[in-house]
Amino acid sequence: MTDIKELTKAEEQIMQVLWRLEKALVKDIIEELPEPKPAYNTVSTIVRIMEKKGFVSHKAYGKNYEYFPLVSKDEYKKKFLKSFIKRYFGGSFQEMVSFFANRRDISLQELEEIRRLLQDEIRKQKDDTP
Repeated sequence: MTDIKELTKAEEQIMQVLWRLEKALVKDIIEELPEPKPAYNTVSTIVRIMEKKGFVSHKAYGKNYEYFPLVSKDEYKKKFLKSFIKRYFGGSFQEMVSFFANRRDISLQELEEIRRLLQDEIRKQKDDTP
């Protein structure tokens, strides 16, 4: 995951489809996109750009190309989140958590679930320490 670039909004929408389907022809991608459907040539161009960026590759079946992801969704999420935290929270996970913890639009149930996840992770890391 050395130097993965960020996806544009259109690329991310197509990538979401490819992550879900695992492989797809351009027509399959278009079927999965919301209305108004983009033109075939538009999607084809975007997928080829994503291929040049190293996000996808293809298998050729005659004139049809079946595209598939080269970057996993998890790998991209990690990179994107790290970049997001760096840009908006000075690289501090603590700042990000504090921001979300102080929001009034997060329910008590969601905060309790976040606390449970954090406690589980703390326990795991303590158990892993020699």
